[in-house]
Amino acid sequence: MNILVLCTGNSARSILGEAIFNQLGAGRVRAYSAGSRPKGVPHPGALRLLERRGIDTNSFRSKSWHEFTGPDAPPIDIAITVCGNAAGEACPVFPGTPIRAHWGLPDPADVDGSKAEVDAAFEATWLALTARVAAFLALPFEKLDPRELADHLAEFGRMEGAA
Repeated sequence: MNILVLCTGNSARSILGEAIFNQLGAGRVRAYSAGSRPKGVPHPGALRLLERRGIDTNSFRSKSWHEFTGPDAPPIDIAITVCGNAAGEACPVFPGTPIRAHWGLPDPADVDGSKAEVDAAFEATWLALTARVAAFLALPFEKLDPRELADHLAEFGRMEGAA
């Protein structure tokens, strides 16, 4: 199952979501991330967190969601927005008919303060996303019909920390 995690800038929350799905998914899922107006580079706070978690950051980049609309793009089964802006935007048409869900979280990239304060905001986002991803992976999602899966995804979007 291919999952696309979407945000406006594709520099923080969506990058973390991609990493968590791929790390915890253990081959059951393949995640990607993209943005409607990508910043061009991942946020330094996101990269620091991934490095602290032992995740190689070389493959992460900020990219447009249009990379996932062409004939050579991987088929997307689920598209999850993690910010309010991206949830309210008209998504491009992805090949197939992905299930859409919204898991809105506060943007850790908006935190002004010391490096420790920024890192704490990214850590809180990591924990909130990890809880949602773990709940998803605990499902027999391969056996659920699209409506059931969409209902579960919506429920996970309302978990603690939702924005």
